[in-house]
Amino acid sequence: MTAPLRRLSLLFAVLGGGVACIVAGMTVTSIVMRALLSRPIGGDVELTQFGIALTISLCLPWAQLHGANIIVDFFTQALPERATRRLDAVGALLLAAMCALLSWRTSVGAIAVREAGETTMILDLPMWWAYASLAPGLALTSLIALVQAARCWRGGELIQN
Repeated sequence: MTAPLRRLSLLFAVLGGGVACIVAGMTVTSIVMRALLSRPIGGDVELTQFGIALTISLCLPWAQLHGANIIVDFFTQALPERATRRLDAVGALLLAAMCALLSWRTSVGAIAVREAGETTMILDLPMWWAYASLAPGLALTSLIALVQAARCWRGGELIQN
C-alpha cells in the first residue's frame, strides 16, 4: 500500500477515534446531568447520531487497509490460491464501487440538503454538515479497496504489511 494512503487512513482513524471519545464523554455527561439535575444535554441524540456516523466513516479506510472487515471463506477454503486471490480482488473491487457510489451520493445529498436549508429538530444544526462529513472517509475507503483489488488481481496479498 502506498505510504500516503496508509498515513491518511491512520489520520482518519485517529480523528474518528477522537470523535468517538467526544461522543462517549458527552453521552456520559448527559446521563449524569439527567440523573442528578434532570437536565440532560440538549440535542445529545442528534450529536450522537452525527458523531457516530462520522466515526464509522473515518474508521472504514483503516479497517479496509488492515483487512478488519468480515470475510466469509467457508466456500473458498478448498480453492486454489490464485482463485482465492481473484475472488478477493473482485470483492475489493465491489467494495470500492459501493464506497465510491456512497461518497458521491452523500456529496450530492449534502448539496441538496444545504439548498433546501434543512436543519436538525432540536439544535437547528445544518443537516448538510452530516452528509458532507461522510464523503471523505467513504472516498478513501474506495481508493484503498481499488488499490487492493489491483494488487490481488496481479497475484498479491489483499493485506500488505
